[in-house]
Amino acid sequence: MTVVLQNYRNRDNLRKGTDGILRKRAFFSLGLVFLVIISGTIGYSIIEGWTLFDSLYMTVITLSTIGYQEVRPLSFTGRAFTIILVFVGVGAVAYGINNGIRIVFEGEIQKAFGRRKLEKRLKSIKDHFIVCGYGRMGRIICNELKAKDVPFVVVEKELPELDPEFDADEKIVFVYGDATKDEILRQSGIEKARGLISVLSTDAQNLYVVLSARELNPSLFIVARAGEEGSGQKLLRAGADRVVSPYHIGGLRIAQTVLKPAVMDFLEFATRSGNLELQMEEIPVEE
Repeated sequence: MTVVLQNYRNRDNLRKGTDGILRKRAFFSLGLVFLVIISGTIGYSIIEGWTLFDSLYMTVITLSTIGYQEVRPLSFTGRAFTIILVFVGVGAVAYGINNGIRIVFEGEIQKAFGRRKLEKRLKSIKDHFIVCGYGRMGRIICNELKAKDVPFVVVEKELPELDPEFDADEKIVFVYGDATKDEILRQSGIEKARGLISVLSTDAQNLYVVLSARELNPSLFIVARAGEEGSGQKLLRAGADRVVSPYHIGGLRIAQTVLKPAVMDFLEFATRSGNLELQMEEIPVEE
């Protein structure tokens, strides 16, 4: 299933609010129908002295308006109660059925609207990055891309929690699905993408993503995460342009911080994101 989240925080809140309204409407409709059935059953049992089963049967055939014969002859009070039950009960059942149809219909409309919006947005996006995985590392990557106004698409299997780092007015495209599948990568616009970043939880998943991405777009710049020692070479052979090992880099950085703290402070200052006077940039130079 794929959806687009545009204005992420507001859209997520809207989705939760809509789902809550639909659930409340469904529970209210079911509760109203059950209340009428229980009231009718108890009413016939008290007024006519029938068994609960006979009272329930009479209530059901009355509300369904199928016209079966009465279980037993009704008294004057019983007939008056039946008239009230018909007006109140049939209206309640009709209201419940109408609500049920609306809930199903509105849900299908929302799904279709989400699919069309995703297709429209992905058709317009190009020269973007695809970030496969929205875990701790994926969130940091997306924050950096957002800070540089670089377009990107996030491919994630699960619905992520709201990230406070993203502004409420930020427009983010999420494609929900398995990034190892070619269909999901195509939906994320891999043919028009500038690069792909695979930071899934396992090296095997990242390997599958790299293989699929390289086949779908041979000119794509691919960066992959390697967790296990020795996985880096396999990812490079599979088609990755760069492989990053967070544990290896983290260990080296900690060691250098201990051995050369002044140098590491300077590098951190020069590479840190934010409004700094000193920033390191890459500028292509034509020969």
